[in-house]
Amino acid sequence: MSHIPLETHLPGITGLLEYRQDSAAPIRELTQILLRGESTLTEGERELIASLVSSRNQCKFCTAAHTAAADILLGESTTCELVKQDFETAPVSDKMKALLAIAAFVQENGKKVTPESINHAKNSGATDREIHDTVLIAALFCLYNKYVDGLATVTPTDSLFYEKLGDRITTVGYNRLPGGYDQLKK
Repeated sequence: MSHIPLETHLPGITGLLEYRQDSAAPIRELTQILLRGESTLTEGERELIASLVSSRNQCKFCTAAHTAAADILLGESTTCELVKQDFETAPVSDKMKALLAIAAFVQENGKKVTPESINHAKNSGATDREIHDTVLIAALFCLYNKYVDGLATVTPTDSLFYEKLGDRITTVGYNRLPGGYDQLKK
């Protein structure tokens, strides 16, 4: 049971964003820009960052949601699982491994991002913007993970829920659904 009264048909972050639509608007906009906006990183790669950070923060809702989105965007379900297990041996590019290392440092403590890790990312082909966006995505998902778990939102256990949520994330993005979420009531 959540620590504050939330709509029962809106588990996880969605219920929290509906609870405070005024504070949700800029968060949603930033998330949309970072994960769906123009970037040299694919949407799938950006979802891998969100999944890795959420997994390392042990946020079950966010991990499941962004794993589902990453799987859809990547067209398969192996890579994201391997990234969460050990990104250094996962089947992603050296550039992506270096960016995931930076994301992992941010998740643990932003001060762990060192000049050496930045140079490694640059030497692996990462641009300044990709490094910037990786750090910001990782920081944003630390916020989301703590927001979801700190208010003890409902975390569904049905994998079908996350498949549908992943589909909504990949088709609508992070914008609020036009007209809200009443259509999700059962």
